[in-house]
Amino acid sequence: MTQVLPPIPLSYRDAGVDIDAGDALVERIKPLAKRTLRPGVLAGIGGFGGLFELPKHYREPVLVSGTDGVGTKLKLAFALNRHDTVGQDLVAMSVNDILVQGAEPLFFLDYFACGRLDVETAACVISGIARGCELAGCALIGGETAEMPGMYPEGEYDLAGFAVGVVEKSQIIDGRSIEPGDVVLGLASSGAHANGYSLIRKIVERANPDLNADFHGSRLGDALMAPTQIYVKSLRTLMTSIPVKGMAHITGGGLVENVPRMLPSHVGAVLERQAWTMPPLFQWLQQYGQVADDEMHRVFNCGIGMAIVVSAPLAQAALAQLQASGQTAWQIGYICERNADQAQTQVR
Repeated sequence: MTQVLPPIPLSYRDAGVDIDAGDALVERIKPLAKRTLRPGVLAGIGGFGGLFELPKHYREPVLVSGTDGVGTKLKLAFALNRHDTVGQDLVAMSVNDILVQGAEPLFFLDYFACGRLDVETAACVISGIARGCELAGCALIGGETAEMPGMYPEGEYDLAGFAVGVVEKSQIIDGRSIEPGDVVLGLASSGAHANGYSLIRKIVERANPDLNADFHGSRLGDALMAPTQIYVKSLRTLMTSIPVKGMAHITGGGLVENVPRMLPSHVGAVLERQAWTMPPLFQWLQQYGQVADDEMHRVFNCGIGMAIVVSAPLAQAALAQLQASGQTAWQIGYICERNADQAQTQVR
């Protein structure tokens, strides 16, 4: 009679999941999250849920939430082994989105998924997330690290996150007061942010440049990986002194698809292309990709990361205040009457 031997005992590590590495990452995260603490945090990293108490000075608080990822910019991060900027991208995508409705970002949670957890890489990414939270003035109160063998190629990961903010109900910015004669101000972007990278990667593949070569005082790879600008503090300061009628975060869809999101249907925006200088990175992308102007305007931010609308008499004061807070900004266009058959944003 043949004896059947018991199978070799298996562990979670044998299946590709390293619990000890996950625990080590949590310990690395805790001091990063601690730097982002702000009033209202009741419980953060390590629990089953993050607890946050609404600020008491709001009379009619309205919660505003936003979620996003980093997209295929991650593919470039993997190719360059550059993981220190995508965390800020992740935070920026959500906090800038909720900012445009007037919200003060309160807290942020992230989701980091990989096939095999590399603690150093994950800690580098989450350090960038914590940096983004500091820039936005919000707390990193939790998240999830998922190690899933077989789901992702070796060395790759995915990121997602969401932010929650609050705005006084009477101070929600919804664009309804925008009218012809108002002006559009543009705040400079820090690069391509985290949008259009499928096209960017195609252009890089075609041009095959040396990403370590000098590019206007830095490396081309650094220009491509520059983290998304976070506009929270400068714009919230502006909103305390000047009525901002509308704001548009220039994300996927570029200038022509994001500016209309803040406009009432009866008005349009005319953006004057000569009002700002398109940064060298976008000039390089357009040249080596042979990208048409219209396509540039509907894919990339082209140097404008945030557009805001104010009344014409307040435009210069708003620009002065933005520049005093460290932002580069220009008057880039105006609001006009719109016929139903006209595009809501035109770049001339």
